[in-house]
Amino acid sequence: MKNSLIALIILISFTIFPQTVKTGIEVLAEKNFDVLRGKRVGLITNPTGVDRKLKSTIDIFFESKDFILTALYGPEHGVRGDYSAGDEVSTYTDKRTNIPVYSLYGKTRKPTEEMLKDIDVLVFDIQDIGCRSYTYISTLGLAMEAAAEFNKEFVVLDRPNPLGGNKIEGNLVEDGYYSFVSQFNVPYVHGLTIGEFALLLNNEKMLKNEVKCELTVVSMEGWNRDMTFSDTQLPWVLTSPHIPYKESAEYYVSTGILGELGVISEGVGYTIPFQTFAAEWIDGELIAQRLNTLNFDGVIFRPITFKPYYAASKEKTLHGVQLFITDFRKVNLMSLQFVFMEVHNDLYPDKNPFELAHKSRLSMFDKVCGTSKIRELFTKRMKFEDIKDYLNKDIETFRTIVSKYYLYK
Repeated sequence: MKNSLIALIILISFTIFPQTVKTGIEVLAEKNFDVLRGKRVGLITNPTGVDRKLKSTIDIFFESKDFILTALYGPEHGVRGDYSAGDEVSTYTDKRTNIPVYSLYGKTRKPTEEMLKDIDVLVFDIQDIGCRSYTYISTLGLAMEAAAEFNKEFVVLDRPNPLGGNKIEGNLVEDGYYSFVSQFNVPYVHGLTIGEFALLLNNEKMLKNEVKCELTVVSMEGWNRDMTFSDTQLPWVLTSPHIPYKESAEYYVSTGILGELGVISEGVGYTIPFQTFAAEWIDGELIAQRLNTLNFDGVIFRPITFKPYYAASKEKTLHGVQLFITDFRKVNLMSLQFVFMEVHNDLYPDKNPFELAHKSRLSMFDKVCGTSKIRELFTKRMKFEDIKDYLNKDIETFRTIVSKYYLYK
């Protein structure tokens, strides 16, 4: 009885006073910026680089008397989110701080010696979403390579993985398919925080020419691998225009690969990006019924009709399904787009998205998958079971390798 009462009190206390997470920037500030003290600092960041009060890391650094912020570096979308997806960004001056901003998403994606000449240490503070094709980890690795080549210290301010720390999905990248959306040899869903990812790159010789930088990771406090982003009690700042919600990473993994073909709408251009499978010819009620009879744990499909406000299907009336992921930990996210295509092919065999897609989109599909084998195997019969083993073949080996870089239980 006594033990049951204690357990109940503990449960109630966690409910009333939920565990909160301190990100790397907050931990660093509490330590009075010890690893940066007295140095000239360059900061790679974007609008997600904030503390829990939504104050920008740029402004936190600029106001500090412990070191000098001398340069800023912007990934895709820029340091303050002023650019759209895919827009090339030029070097400019930040209006608030009068500090130069060097673009890492344009003609130059890797910091040059000239860009780094006025710094001693390069700091990375960006919220990632835990997926290989999302370009922030590519920027991270290229910046680490530059730091190694030009003898600069590198510091990563860690942040949560919104897909948690246990989910790993997809095959490794194969020769011939490395690109900015598959920069490193990791599964599509890697299960690492950005700090753990940096440790992996640095210690497993994944950087170009197997270089290693002088790396420090400022760990979070209070995070564990089972956490959803909601569990962290942190505010979500959209990581890019089409990842507006804390759940968006789940949907990005579930629909984004199919979206590369440009035939079936994944919701980009509407208010629920990456949450739909839709096209003009689909009967939403019928396909939702067919998908729901498969009884996937963790996801429900709802019929939907909508008109995108922009993108390829602008102002077209689309029909299909909206995905409701009720527990991302229970469902294989990557599989959903392939299962959808299987059902879609049964209903609409004359609307094969691989046959309707432009050749350039097929190439992009392969780059995101990290191989052409997924497309080649799947398109023989349009059956998910034909690629399931291929998608899973590298997971346990990768899990064994990366577990030694886990900073959190």
